[in-house]
Amino acid sequence: MAGPPAHPEPTLERWRLVLGPAAQSCCGDHPLSADAAAQDAALGWLYGRDKELTSRDIRGSGVRRVVEEGRAGDRQGGSGASVMTTVDWLDEISRLFPKETIERLERDAVERYDIHDVVTNPVVLERIAPNPTLLKAVLRTKYLMSPDVLQLARQLVDAVVRELVQRLATEVRRSFAGARSRRSSRFKLARDLDLRRTVRANLANYQTEERKLYVHTPYFVARDERRLRQWQVILLVDQSGSMAGSVIHSAVTAACLWGLPGVKVHLVTFDTTIVDLTEQVQDPVELLMRVQLGGGTDIARAVGYGASLIDNPRRTIVALITDFFEGGDAAALVRTVRHLVEQGTTVLGLAALDEEAEPAYERGLAQQLADVGAHIGAMTPGELATFVAEKVGR
Repeated sequence: MAGPPAHPEPTLERWRLVLGPAAQSCCGDHPLSADAAAQDAALGWLYGRDKELTSRDIRGSGVRRVVEEGRAGDRQGGSGASVMTTVDWLDEISRLFPKETIERLERDAVERYDIHDVVTNPVVLERIAPNPTLLKAVLRTKYLMSPDVLQLARQLVDAVVRELVQRLATEVRRSFAGARSRRSSRFKLARDLDLRRTVRANLANYQTEERKLYVHTPYFVARDERRLRQWQVILLVDQSGSMAGSVIHSAVTAACLWGLPGVKVHLVTFDTTIVDLTEQVQDPVELLMRVQLGGGTDIARAVGYGASLIDNPRRTIVALITDFFEGGDAAALVRTVRHLVEQGTTVLGLAALDEEAEPAYERGLAQQLADVGAHIGAMTPGELATFVAEKVGR
């Protein structure tokens, strides 16, 4: 009596899933297990539509050829002839893959292959787990949604934003626990230990043989919120499509900074027009649902508007969040930034404000702004909050 069909070894099976059906003979020519066949079908449903792979001129032989043929657009998977819908696919990947893989697959679906029904189909939206990738997709495609779908999408936005706010608020509270002053304190709290002064004052007590420093006299610094004077933080956020992640985190950051002692927050989004969203800062969900991603970019105009909001130049931080691809007057932008720096304003040029802080930007213009005194780089929202707290506490 014949036994069940043999399956390839786990390592070979993983390679078979990576390479596709064309690699079947190279991986032992055994049928996939039921779960592996389902995984293959789910991967084929998504990555089988890659036109770039089908258009390549396949040359050579061996593994390279197997990889290109196996991942080409005619990949069909192995779970049967029925046509898989987006809802079926989401159900399958939720069953078959770990959370990190699911988020990657969903990200590729909406960002790489423009499968809009992931966020515009009400049945799909009811089943999908909220995450930042889908939030960005909602912001890009909300103009395609009917009122009923838009309401479901708003619930997704609310869930993701609530989680982001909760996470960042902890970092903001820690940063603003109280600004350190330069004077000593008679209250001995561990968080206020002046480590540098303590080490310097007790160096004579260092025991070489033990390699230990004995502290006889610790020093502490005072925290005095009454010393905090008002600072303005003006966030100017490019709402071009590539900046979706930074728009989201700018809204969340502004909401967390709002109402803190010593801080007055402004939030302005721009493309070729300018929208001052400061009055909506306390409701980041509503704010994000009003953002219109895409369009051109006039950075000079936005910075000029930001300059008009300044009350006290020496107590103002202008954070320009953009990819520096200027569609307006670059020379005017450089002049305005130079003027802001010369009058004592702190200018941050952030090519990314998100959890990854991985910038993609036009380096030529960014360098020009750095040359006139702007600080150019990328930050996570927590790093920006810490930067603001340190400025406010001086």
